[in-house]
Amino acid sequence: MDQHLPELSSWSDKGMEYGGMGLDFSYNIAVAEELGSIRCGGIPMAIGVQAGMATPALTRFGSDELRKQFLAPTIAGDFVACLGISEAGAGSDVANIKTTAVKKGDEYVINGGKMWTTSGCQADWMCLLANTSEGPPHRNKSLICLPMNLHGIHIAKKIDKLGMRSSDTAQIFFEDVRVPCKNLIGEEGMGFTYQMLQFQEERLWGVATVLTPLETIIQETIEYTRQRKVFDQSVLHNQVVHFRLAELATELELLRSLLYRTVALYVEGNDVTKFASMAKLKAGRLAREVTDSCLQFWGGMGFTSEVLVSRFYRDLRLMSIGGGTDETMLSIICKFMETLPRK
Repeated sequence: MDQHLPELSSWSDKGMEYGGMGLDFSYNIAVAEELGSIRCGGIPMAIGVQAGMATPALTRFGSDELRKQFLAPTIAGDFVACLGISEAGAGSDVANIKTTAVKKGDEYVINGGKMWTTSGCQADWMCLLANTSEGPPHRNKSLICLPMNLHGIHIAKKIDKLGMRSSDTAQIFFEDVRVPCKNLIGEEGMGFTYQMLQFQEERLWGVATVLTPLETIIQETIEYTRQRKVFDQSVLHNQVVHFRLAELATELELLRSLLYRTVALYVEGNDVTKFASMAKLKAGRLAREVTDSCLQFWGGMGFTSEVLVSRFYRDLRLMSIGGGTDETMLSIICKFMETLPRK
């Protein structure tokens, strides 16, 4: 771990001087898991952007002035934050972003664009990752607090999505946007490293938010298949149905255990990149398994918009894509296993 970074155990705390409660990250996960009781995916995701995606780097590495200007009102709920990482040609491949922030005097001049920006249509500020030099791709990026009301910021459109339809997702362009250099988070050139750390909380938050929905879907499927009769017996009576639901419930509890173990290690100050990647991978795949299997057991009703399983079938599909694809998670895990072929 880079010597410039603080002790891991000090992360996650949003200090009381900025309106936070000073609690460790396990409390974030408890909140995320409870937010899974909301019967859609978009609201927990939007709250997650505020709590665990756009603000961790600012909390850990930002100046007191930046934290007062951006973090405190975000914690209070007066500001909406968004995270500007993905681009049209660089989603999970963060090192390949093209947006630039060129220093001119005491300002950065920003040009480029961002894609798939959650809450981007309504955000007051963006935690922006941009190239601030011509150096190596892992050392030339910086995170900048970018007010979204500046001249040259264009919200191109609200993207029409398969699921998470209650959450606005924006395509944004920057044309000679000027922002003070003092809005830099931490050190110049450390943005990629800061963002990789920020991703761990994002991914663990995402895992926590799917636990309750998947549990709910399984339980509602049990109740529906117990009542629904086919060939003079309940659908649940078929061994293929009740065995499959037992398998899914077991997989869900294993995912919960992996999440709790990972969070405990993180709170103790450990690097949990491997375990967080494993949990994110498993959560994405299990979300697809549970929603697809259960939707099948609902029959024709499952293909309507009248039941919860069809909504989560659409909403939770994002888990295998957003915040790093399944394939990216596998690559990270392979790096830790030392099985990834070298370039």
